[in-house]
Amino acid sequence: MRSKQSPSAKKKVRSGKAASAVKASLKIGFDNEKYLKEQSECILERIRQFGDKLYLEFGGKIVYDYHASRVLPGFAPDVKMRLLQKLADKAEIILCIYAGDIERRKMRADFGITYDLDALKLIDELNERGLALAGVVITRFENQPSATMFKNKLERRGVRVYTHRFTKGYPTNVDLIVSDEGYGANEYIETTKPLVVITGPGPGSGKLATSLSQVYHEHKRGVNAGYAKFETFPIWSIPLKHPVNVAYEAATTDLRDFNMIDPFHLEAYKKIAINYNRDVEAFPLLKRILEKITGGEAVYRSPTDMGVNRAGFGIVDDGIVQKAAKQEIIRRYFRCACEYAIGAADKETVERANLLVKEIGMKFEDRPVVIPAREAMKEAEKKRQGKKGIFCGAAIELHDGAIVTGKNSSIMHASSSLILNAVKKLAGIPDNIHLLPPVIIDSIGKLKAGISGDKTVSLDLEETLIALSISTTMNSASQLAMEKLKDLKGCDVHITHMPTPGDEAGLRKLGVNLTSDPNFATTSLYVA
Repeated sequence: MRSKQSPSAKKKVRSGKAASAVKASLKIGFDNEKYLKEQSECILERIRQFGDKLYLEFGGKIVYDYHASRVLPGFAPDVKMRLLQKLADKAEIILCIYAGDIERRKMRADFGITYDLDALKLIDELNERGLALAGVVITRFENQPSATMFKNKLERRGVRVYTHRFTKGYPTNVDLIVSDEGYGANEYIETTKPLVVITGPGPGSGKLATSLSQVYHEHKRGVNAGYAKFETFPIWSIPLKHPVNVAYEAATTDLRDFNMIDPFHLEAYKKIAINYNRDVEAFPLLKRILEKITGGEAVYRSPTDMGVNRAGFGIVDDGIVQKAAKQEIIRRYFRCACEYAIGAADKETVERANLLVKEIGMKFEDRPVVIPAREAMKEAEKKRQGKKGIFCGAAIELHDGAIVTGKNSSIMHASSSLILNAVKKLAGIPDNIHLLPPVIIDSIGKLKAGISGDKTVSLDLEETLIALSISTTMNSASQLAMEKLKDLKGCDVHITHMPTPGDEAGLRKLGVNLTSDPNFATTSLYVA
């Protein structure tokens, strides 16, 4: 006799099959375990090369590296943190943050938080993963009020904080730089382990100066300390115009970075290696500084020699990686165009991003969700013909390749209708089934209009997600839809207008890869 499955058991089987289908649809081009093995062995070898101590300048995001996970499908956003955990018995960490970034409240775009808050988030991550923090360094510190407040906050929570001022003589006077008035004027940071990782929340945080300052102090104390650099991008072992390397240029258009063949490496070894302009330009000076500190000939003959990056050896399917990187280049263009619209980027940055898209033989509409979003906008305009207002469309590509769209209405933003339509499709819920009861929509609308004084009662995505969670108590379809929200992580989304704060926050929480046309969603200058 065949046993019968309970409804709950059948539901688990169905959801398990759906999860397997989603997992199978995510094509992998990068092997994390292979990368971890290669990378950890390379770092350990570099420590042995110097004998006593290695200061490793750690570029890029130490955790939540979403750029890397987008251009190298399969790359885990926390794989670099896992790398440090593998080396935890030998490593401790120094976190640098530039005082000027604190003062002007520089933002980390993928989280929507300032660099100082990102630093706090990173400290929490390090503590949770059992990694030792030697201290925080506020670089180019000139008693800026916000930087001073940040210093006080950390110290009162038991975190060691050091301050470094601008290095005297930098960049031309090597004799002054490598002296007690130069690097010697910086506070020495006490460390006890053979590997010291110098990291920061973004570029220009002072990691190099801190590393060299520490190497200077160590040699004065008789410790044979060395310096090396860890950068994921550009990847030195793949071609100059490989889309992954072009995607790095697209990500740094505001910095005016560009990739190039390392001329020092080519001359020394007759081999092609890829680096970027700032490292190549800085190498002669850096080589002289290291020679001055050690009193001998530098061990490095090229900027590529300084690196320990093995990311290129983790690529297992170049076709998948190239395709993903090309999509990232298009995404970066849309971000630059939107930043230009709000005054956060200049025209040259947008033009450079546009040029990179053309360089790889792509156009903006090659992002699969762009045209469907724009068509949804036209449908919204047609449906509400004769009515005033701005019409918006949105589209999402699910992991199985299906495209779902949404458009704005008098009760809902385009992002809100998009996400509800997407989870309905994933859950197999018919279009005519409503997930949000009218009573909940009316209640939120009354709150917005009557209490908050909002001019519009249309629900943004954050409000819609709250309404959906409330609806689960009275609607089994809403419960089923709610469970599918997690399956949207990593999906591509495009909307025809820049998201409002509530839409952007909701989309960020869902973990989608968002782009938008550089159009404003409202005629108002102030949007709460």
